[in-house]
Amino acid sequence: MVTGDDLREAMRRFAAGIAVVTVDAQGQKLGLTVASLVSLSLDPALVGVSIGHQSSVHEPLRQAGRFAVNLLAGDQDGLAAHFARSVPPIAQWTGIPLHASKLPEPLLDNSLAWLECHTRAEHAAGDHTIFVAEVRSIELGRRAPGLVYVESGYRSA
Repeated sequence: MVTGDDLREAMRRFAAGIAVVTVDAQGQKLGLTVASLVSLSLDPALVGVSIGHQSSVHEPLRQAGRFAVNLLAGDQDGLAAHFARSVPPIAQWTGIPLHASKLPEPLLDNSLAWLECHTRAEHAAGDHTIFVAEVRSIELGRRAPGLVYVESGYRSA
């Protein structure tokens, strides 16, 4: 039988794009690094993201019904590592440069693009929930190589 460790070892060999999902949960700003972002549909514009049930962002994201996706550039590995850690939410934003926006969700400065997403469906998937969201707006950022995660590390692609 395949174990979680077996799957983790295999998936480490497959490069995955890195993004930070941000949410404004009744005024509390939260962020989480993900490698599970996927484009699901062009018409309507839908994306999916898988969030672990144990993540501190899981329930606030579910309750908010909306989130932003910050597509990270190859030189933003420090931000990816920062939002991958479990830290008190108040400390997450200290010293983090933000992109000016009218959205309630914080947007990380110098990202490749920002997606405004509204949750359309949730699907239980083992110890995660797959959130399917409609992309309501997109703002393009700078042109640069993207950030990927492969062989247990961040790399510019």
